[in-house]
Amino acid sequence: MRPSISKQGTADNSNKGLTGHTCTLHQRLNHALNLGTRINHDKVKKWQCVDIEIQRHVLHSIAAFLDSVSGDTRHHPHVKASVVDIVGALVWMLQSDNGSMLRMAADVTVKLVSIFPKSVLQLYVLELVNPLSSLLSSHQTEVAILSATALNLILSNLSTKSEKDVWEILRKTESVSQVVSNLRFFPGCTKTLKYFQQMALLLSTILWWWPSSRFSVWSDTKLMNGLNEMLKLDIDEKVAVLKLYSSLALCGIGAKKVLESGEILEQMVQCMDNSHPHSIRIEGFKLAQCLVINEEICLLMMSLGYKPIIKAIISGMSEWNSHSRKVSNDQMSLLEEACRLALITRWEGEHHIYMWKQGIDKILLDLLLENFHNQPYKCSMSLDEQMVIAKEGLNANYLLVLRSYIWDILGWLAIHCGEDFNPEREIYINILITCACLTFWHKIYENDIAGAFRRESATRAVSMMIYSPCKYIASKTRFILSEILGLDGGEYLKTLLGFLNNLSSGNYFGVPDKLQIIVYLMGLACYSALPQYQVSEDWEGKDILLFYSLWGLAEWIQHWGCLGNNLDQTSGEMRPIEAQLVSELQDICNNSRTPGVQWYAAYVLSYFGYYGFPSKLGKKIGKALTEKDYADIQLILANGECLRVHGVVLATQCPSLLPSEVLFPSEVTCDESSVTCSMEICKKFCKDIRLSVHVDHQALVMLLEYIYLGYLQAGQELVKKLRTLAKRCNLQSLLQMLYRKRPKWGSAHPSLDLSAALRLSGCRFSDVILEAKTTELLGWTCGICFRSVPHMHVHKVILSSSCDYLRALLQSGMQESHSQTIKSSISWEAMVKLVNCFYCGKLPKPPSGCLWNNMDTEEKLHELQPYVELCWLSEFWLMEDIQTACFDVIISTLSSAKELSIKILQIAANFSLWKLAEVAATYAAPLYRQLCDSGELDALDEMLVEMIRAASVHLSQQGGGQALAQWKVNSFVTKRPGVCRANSLFAKQGYSCVR
Repeated sequence: MRPSISKQGTADNSNKGLTGHTCTLHQRLNHALNLGTRINHDKVKKWQCVDIEIQRHVLHSIAAFLDSVSGDTRHHPHVKASVVDIVGALVWMLQSDNGSMLRMAADVTVKLVSIFPKSVLQLYVLELVNPLSSLLSSHQTEVAILSATALNLILSNLSTKSEKDVWEILRKTESVSQVVSNLRFFPGCTKTLKYFQQMALLLSTILWWWPSSRFSVWSDTKLMNGLNEMLKLDIDEKVAVLKLYSSLALCGIGAKKVLESGEILEQMVQCMDNSHPHSIRIEGFKLAQCLVINEEICLLMMSLGYKPIIKAIISGMSEWNSHSRKVSNDQMSLLEEACRLALITRWEGEHHIYMWKQGIDKILLDLLLENFHNQPYKCSMSLDEQMVIAKEGLNANYLLVLRSYIWDILGWLAIHCGEDFNPEREIYINILITCACLTFWHKIYENDIAGAFRRESATRAVSMMIYSPCKYIASKTRFILSEILGLDGGEYLKTLLGFLNNLSSGNYFGVPDKLQIIVYLMGLACYSALPQYQVSEDWEGKDILLFYSLWGLAEWIQHWGCLGNNLDQTSGEMRPIEAQLVSELQDICNNSRTPGVQWYAAYVLSYFGYYGFPSKLGKKIGKALTEKDYADIQLILANGECLRVHGVVLATQCPSLLPSEVLFPSEVTCDESSVTCSMEICKKFCKDIRLSVHVDHQALVMLLEYIYLGYLQAGQELVKKLRTLAKRCNLQSLLQMLYRKRPKWGSAHPSLDLSAALRLSGCRFSDVILEAKTTELLGWTCGICFRSVPHMHVHKVILSSSCDYLRALLQSGMQESHSQTIKSSISWEAMVKLVNCFYCGKLPKPPSGCLWNNMDTEEKLHELQPYVELCWLSEFWLMEDIQTACFDVIISTLSSAKELSIKILQIAANFSLWKLAEVAATYAAPLYRQLCDSGELDALDEMLVEMIRAASVHLSQQGGGQALAQWKVNSFVTKRPGVCRANSLFAKQGYSCVR
């Protein structure tokens, strides 16, 4: 017979885990909540009560219950179930007109959101955000403070699923404007510092979540000045100011605004000083980190004074050494933030030298090896002694959280070292190298995949040190790694190459992690640099797999000699597999946006006799090299041979070939008549330039090919002659490739760019004016002449090379070909974009980020209009690539601003761009019913309305966005091989990897 279970026993069992006191408070809470619970006409239970005494009683009950909840009890079923009723009551009371009740409700709300975790509160975020954001404007200081505190706690733990809906509430309640208004009058405001602190913390969280809101903050001069003044005060609220600045600095323009005042930079450095509490110092470091994320901003900040920043970093990384070796949580946080900031070593600059002078090598060792600074080490040690010290220190697992930072800092310091750099204390750098090499070898050799993931930064540091420009660091790293690998190196190399071969051939089982592939590729690059694995003498980004594949391939080709300069062979032809590899490498140079990838692709191409960076623009401009119609310069060699070239190309790409009187004529054209006269002269002008007897004809032809196309093809004998000529012409990038010097880490690749010819200096070579459609352009003036119609002084050779239509027009023999003005039927804004595309090969993009997000519809439309015009013109002028680029810009914009679709549809129809009109109609389709109800479709032609309706029906039948996605694939989206190409580069050589 089974024992019966009493009701009391069931209740006791359901309350298991709660103390008796908490159970009692929970019962009292339920009784109190029931006093205000009502059932509405939809039979939904809702808390509604206007009785002040009942409200006060409920708030006391909620507060008492929450005080009893802690730890694991927060997840108890009874406790979690009570949250929905608590929130319902608080939301009602947060809308009360009673001041004292509002304060109590806001106080209890802060307690609620402080106690319960994100997983519990996510269901009630929207209910709480609405009343809390409305209370930010409360005249009761305490209510506003509590509301800001609660709201900040909610947003700090916000789920991405709720992000869009929460922002819509904040936008409707104008929360950002209200908080900015609350802060604008500090300092000097009668409100308390706590009020400022909570408002600033809330605003910083909002700016962190929603980048578009940053515009209204950094563009508010009064607020920015006030924040600057608050930062000068000796108050703990500096933390809030620093957090706010950090959120602003996440935006590139915001970061520039922060740096516009040198005082802010000075105050930030002071906040990192050890005279301040850890909390302020940590936020100072975080702000500095935000400012150095972008290289351009980092260099700007360094130009304002890098020494105080470096001193602050060194202080943050080393100050604790004078205390106990036990590191507190605050000290560890400070150490980590200082190390993060020390990663400015990623960017090139004078701060590298200063860091070495400040003893960065010893500081890194102190963070890596626990007792290093207390040991009386000799100034010189054998490698065995160094390895003993390194192994003991690494095995102690001291400050493991800092290891990846240490390796990264060391690697960047090494890659940016000067060729003749010598450390003051060799023992420090030697032990650091030994530690890095041991870490690189230990886990990877044991095939510990998890360890490989953790040691990725150490592997990268070793590879950077091996290929460091510094002779000392590079040679020392090669020697130490060779000794560590010893006899086991060959076996590991076979394992490494086996993995890569299996991966490229598709024989690898499972899906390898991207980081694992990177580690193996870097490992191959490191091995390729070691003497015992050589048989002959001697930037990362989204394409990081391709980058390390190219790096490894470059070293493999150089040291194994498996590929040579095939252009000097008798046949003069490459094998098909090599020709295919060359074709792919040239395609990478053309299409990759990552400088490191382009540099290494060009570096590998140099082993096939190709030097430079092939590009689409170079292919176009290169056509002019064999066409002499617009040549205005004649290069005369000592033997009388002549080469006719174009002054505008030489002036922008290789000015050393032109004498100063051609580059800088004394006569300056100042009026319309003289401009006309100048063009007549330019049309007939042919300047003879006599070259030195040492200039070889064939070398000069090849050099001109590089100047026009951006790359050349030559055998080894010709390369020797080209080196002398390139050196005299100061073409450093070509020299680097002719000598096959390894790419310098972080350097931008040289690109063909003729845009300098559009400036005043290019007027000398201008032979035609391109005139825009007549518009009322207020304040428009020309810096060269006095013509009132918007126009640009351009060059026939560039126009002819860039556009087949213009080539035909200029060579037609008709009236237009003899005119000194070409009239276009597009606006000035569109014409500027078109001409820039002709001269630099890139279509200028519309504003993005917070600038775009804070434009109204008309401003956005004004920015897009030129791209629609260019789409239309491209059809007539046969510029398919420009039309595709314009389509991409318009489509990407419509994806984030669907409200423009109706306007773009109308404009596209006016230009008879029906393909674009179809796309705009597709974007408008989900809004069809809403547009009908609002009357926005009334102004459209009936045919356009029908296009939107048809698109709406089609989308509803096939699923949202499917038609548009298919259209993109069919028309404009080209799939890039990417990772597949990276994985197959080694296989395409057609060679056995192990000899």
